[in-house]
Amino acid sequence: MKVTCQRDSLFTACQLVQAAVAQRTTKPVLSNIKAVAQDDAITLVAYDTEVGIRYELRGITVARAGSCILPITELVKILRESSDPEISLDAGKEAVVAKTSGGKFEMPSLDVNEFPDIPEFDDGGRYHEITAGVLRAMLRRTSFAADKKDTTARFSLTGVLWEADGKEARLVATDTKRLAVCKGEAVVYGVVDDVKAIHVVPLKAVTLLEKNLTDDGETVRVGLRANDALFKTERATIYTSLVQGKFPPYRDIIGKTTKEATQKVPLPVQGFLSRVRQAAIMTDDESMRVDMTFDPGSVVMKARGAKTGASEVTLELPDYDGPHTEIAFDPSYLVEFLRAIENEPTVVLEMSTGTRAALFTCGDNYSYLVMPLTG
Repeated sequence: MKVTCQRDSLFTACQLVQAAVAQRTTKPVLSNIKAVAQDDAITLVAYDTEVGIRYELRGITVARAGSCILPITELVKILRESSDPEISLDAGKEAVVAKTSGGKFEMPSLDVNEFPDIPEFDDGGRYHEITAGVLRAMLRRTSFAADKKDTTARFSLTGVLWEADGKEARLVATDTKRLAVCKGEAVVYGVVDDVKAIHVVPLKAVTLLEKNLTDDGETVRVGLRANDALFKTERATIYTSLVQGKFPPYRDIIGKTTKEATQKVPLPVQGFLSRVRQAAIMTDDESMRVDMTFDPGSVVMKARGAKTGASEVTLELPDYDGPHTEIAFDPSYLVEFLRAIENEPTVVLEMSTGTRAALFTCGDNYSYLVMPLTG
């Protein structure tokens, strides 16, 4: 294989696929990427046996078609440090030579036949389509709420639940202390399954997919299967195994909270985010807590740390007419959520007492439930 590529384009492509390269593996070839060159394109493949990506980079010069294994760590360093507009790659049986105008880098390679491929997207089954801009917003508004601890007991919570039926797709994530649900318009193809399968996409695949959604108007195809899923963009195919296990009955949880709510508080997103961050300045590791007191016309937020001091900030709420309510939250749970909806003007807080779950909603398509802090 011998090709000449625009350095910037190849650098971007390598960074996109690098997220799927195996970090710890007993199969050395998976610590690299596979490259296949033909016509005017080079296809880069990375796969850690659970999550994989096939990415096509077009508009390159292919002097000799073929395939090889590229040492991704060294290649990315070469691309980062070079200032040349172009770089050439010449792969033989045992080595890959990268050339710039002022440098030559010889890297060892491995047998390309040892690298497993990832499945092609199957248009013959049940799948759905979502606009990339909509999907990116859905991913951003849910994935932060998934469980990051990766414990065996709650393994099914370490990903994003993905559902599609009717004319919409739904993404759901929770770590049991908070729960995010986002809906978006989708076109669903194929016959509805008789058995309601659970499809939980791991966070690594979610992050990889989000990074590949660069064109808001692009259509993304999503195929959810029994044990794995495939995502198809214009240039990339992403494959992932699914997280196994049960997922909490999120509809029941949100429905119960909505039913019990006795008050609704309209909040300005940017103003609320600013005040929460200000109040949280005086929290510490032992007191990650902001106490809020809602009264007609305003909310007062207070925080105190054993060594840091105390804070008190007020946000005017001209549209809130009571009643008096006290509730406390972990500020990090609010900040992450509010950053995810920072383009929204307002959010509505639905709550009953300071001891029961509170629900934040943006229109009909987004809900974020948070357990308050007690004591």
